[in-house]
Amino acid sequence: MILKYFTDNDLYKFTAMNAIQKLYPKAMVKYSFINRGNTLFPAGFDGRLRNEINNMAELVMSKEEEKFMISRCYYFDPVFIDLLKGYRYNPDEVKIDQKNGHLSIEIEGLWYRTVLWEVPLLAIVSELFYLMNREIPWEVEERAANKAKKLKELGAEYSDFGTRRRFSFSVHDRVIKTLKENSGDFFKGTSNVYLAMKHNLIPIGTHPHEWFMFHASHYGYRSANARALDAWVEVYKGDLGTALSDTFTADNFFSSFSTLHAKLFDGIRQDSGDPLAFTDKAVEFYNNNRTDPKTKTIVFSDSLNIERIGEIRRYINARIHDVYGIGTFLSNDAGVHPLNIVIKMVFSKQQYSDSYHPTIKLSDDPGKSTGDPEEIRLCRRILNL
Repeated sequence: MILKYFTDNDLYKFTAMNAIQKLYPKAMVKYSFINRGNTLFPAGFDGRLRNEINNMAELVMSKEEEKFMISRCYYFDPVFIDLLKGYRYNPDEVKIDQKNGHLSIEIEGLWYRTVLWEVPLLAIVSELFYLMNREIPWEVEERAANKAKKLKELGAEYSDFGTRRRFSFSVHDRVIKTLKENSGDFFKGTSNVYLAMKHNLIPIGTHPHEWFMFHASHYGYRSANARALDAWVEVYKGDLGTALSDTFTADNFFSSFSTLHAKLFDGIRQDSGDPLAFTDKAVEFYNNNRTDPKTKTIVFSDSLNIERIGEIRRYINARIHDVYGIGTFLSNDAGVHPLNIVIKMVFSKQQYSDSYHPTIKLSDDPGKSTGDPEEIRLCRRILNL
C-alpha cells in the first residue's frame, strides 16, 4: 500500500474541502488526469493503480493526526474535524483506463468529497511508475542538504510543495528531514500535513485553482476572482490570506483585486508566467492602492530551482517580502526524470439536478491552460485577453 496516512495530502485540499462543505455542499464536479509529458505507462499499470485506490478506502484519520490538525490548523472548527474523522475515500468515484501505455483517470462526485483525491492520487501514480520501472533513488540526502545550504546562503525563505510529483513517500520524508536539519529558520514548512506533523513543521497552504475555476463557471469570468476571494474571506475571516493570482492570468487578477483585498490578504502567489514581471505588477498594484509592498508577500511557486530563486531575489531587492514554494525540485531530485502530470477540474454544477458547466484554467503560461478549447477561447474574448 503506497499511501498509508490520511493526512498524507496537501493542506490546501483540506482548506478547500472545508470551504466547499460550508458554502457549496451540494456541488458536484468532474476531474481529469492530464499527462503533460505524454509519459507512457507500463503494461498493467492501471490494475496496480486500481488496487492502490481501492486500498485508500481503509484510510482513517488517526488520533495523532486529529490532535495535530486541532493544534496547528486553528482555522478549522470542531464540526469540520469531525467530518474528517468520518470521511472515507470512495474508490467508485475514480475511473481508470489504459490503452497502449496511455493512462486515463476521471473523478466524479460531490465536490466536498472528491476534492481530496487529486494530490494523493498523483503521488501514487508517480511512485507506482518508478516502482514498476524499478527505478532506485540515489544521493537523496546529499542533494537535499546541498540545496538547503545554498538556499540558506541566498537568504531565501522557502517551503516544500512537492507531494504531487514526488519520487516516493520515503524520499519525500527523507528530504524534509534533511532540509530541516540544514536550513535553520529559512525552511518554513511543508504543504504535506502528515509530514508537517512528523517533523514538527507548519503545514503551508491556502486555496487551489479549482476554487476560482468553480466560481468562474457559475458566476462568470469577469467576476470570478472577486467572487472566489470574497467567498474565501466569508469562511476564513482573514486567515489563510495568500491569494492565488493566475487562474485567469495575472493581469485579469490585478484588475479585480481591490483595495479591500490588498489590505485584507497577506499576499499573493505567483504560479506561472514571468516572476520578474509579476513582481513589478504586484509592487505597482500595492503602491497604487495605498499599501506598503514591504508589508505584503509574494509566494513564488512555478518551476523553481536555486538559480531561478537567486535571480528573483536579486531583482526584488527587498521591495516586497518574497518566499518560495518548491515542488519536484526538492521531492523528486533522485536521479530520475520527474513526471509532468496534473489533475484538474473539467466540469462542475451547483447541485445534482443541474447540468454540468465546463471549467477552465488559463494561466500565464499557455502550456498550463486546461479545459475545453472552445470555452478557453470564449473566456479570452470575455476578458479581452
